[in-house]
Amino acid sequence: MPCRTKTDPTTQRDAVILEIAQRQFRLETLETRNRDRLDFHDVAVWALRAALEEAFEAGRRAGPANTNSERPAS
Repeated sequence: MPCRTKTDPTTQRDAVILEIAQRQFRLETLETRNRDRLDFHDVAVWALRAALEEAFEAGRRAGPANTNSERPAS
């Protein structure tokens, strides 16, 4: 049986960001493609706001980062 590992948090974050961009802005990818027509987009402020709100909520649902390593030992 293959060993299951936790998904890298950066990979998870990038996947959520891409999903939001695809849903809100109809973007195919967030990768640089070195073509102005592919890399630059006109975006309505209400769409930008919706995407930012969605990203904020996704972060809230993900919960606080593990900050135990930042706290001094008692």
